Amino acid sequence: QVQLAESGGGLAQPGGSLRLSCAASGFPFKHHAMSWARQVPGKGLEWVSTIYDDSTKIFYAESVKGRFATSRDNAKNMLYLQMDSLKPEDSAVYYCVQGFGSPAGVNPPREGQGTQVTVSS
Repeated sequence: QVQLAESGGGLAQPGGSLRLSCAASGFPFKHHAMSWARQVPGKGLEWVSTIYDDSTKIFYAESVKGRFATSRDNAKNMLYLQMDSLKPEDSAVYYCVQGFGSPAGVNPPREGQGTQVTVSS
């Protein structure tokens, strides 16, 4: 059974940093591209970043490019999102999902997933 468990969210000040983690299990993590997505209540799911299975390519939404960095550790089945220079508009529930994403869309997260990020002074 696929399990993805995000952690690391919380409250940060504008300009601050947070590092999200995603622990994966139940599937061959090292053979799957992974993505980060986020959602604000009442709005649609927004793709944030995608990393290839071997980390050779990483893509970012324009809204986070230069501020966020995605990485993974296939030996530990872990996915990470380093978020720097945070802005209030980054506030959302963040999800890790299997597969590729793009500005056109991303796989929906499983129920019960997600970690809340709030950026506020």
